[in-house]
Amino acid sequence: MANPFDNKPRPYIIAHRGSMDLCPENTMAAFRRALADGADVLETDVRMSAEGVLVCLHDPTVDRTTDGSGRVDQLRLEEIRRLDASGGTSGYRGERVPTLGEVASLIPEDRALAVELKGKAFLQEEAHRSLLAVLEEAGIIRRTLVISFSRRHLALLRRLAPELALGLVSLRHLVPPAEPSFLGAAPSLLLLNPWFVKAAQRRGQLVCPLDPRPNQQLRRYLRMGCDAVLTNDPRATIETLRQLGNRR
Repeated sequence: MANPFDNKPRPYIIAHRGSMDLCPENTMAAFRRALADGADVLETDVRMSAEGVLVCLHDPTVDRTTDGSGRVDQLRLEEIRRLDASGGTSGYRGERVPTLGEVASLIPEDRALAVELKGKAFLQEEAHRSLLAVLEEAGIIRRTLVISFSRRHLALLRRLAPELALGLVSLRHLVPPAEPSFLGAAPSLLLLNPWFVKAAQRRGQLVCPLDPRPNQQLRRYLRMGCDAVLTNDPRATIETLRQLGNRR
């Protein structure tokens, strides 16, 4: 299975919901800012609307990040698109919830996309077929990593697209799980098992700490050999890496 990030120096910079410390999370503004600031990978959460459209939202409801209310899977795309997704962030009034297709079309040829699957819809094969159709239409399926907390989600997708890079979010596995090519590991696991990264890498797996504000711990993550870092502010993280002598 190809590494969707292999044209970039390590550690790969993964923009968590875009540059969400500077812009409203999971919006086109946040994703554009992350790309401009040098992120290698845009990470977004994906849920299905009532009629089965993939939209970029983290929560099961729209209450926290928009001026609306209700469950995402009970709202039609037309209703979701009417909402203001600025989340109260000054200067971003009028930002909308994007579809996955819109975000996928934003990815330049030298960058990649990480999609985290959210919700029970992804227990159904049809949801995964919709996901694959969006990635194929955008021409980025080989530059996409699909992530989930659920092994069942990943197993369904593996059957449909064996070539797709998959990642498991791990909050409790002290020893790296064997199957996925990418592991998002809780920082506490890396503290308890300092050999976690090396053990995963011996099997060809990539490891990223689940630390969206990683700058104070970057030296330790680099010493461990982490392949990627998650960040809410790619520009600040890249600057910290440079100060530490990283080759970026």
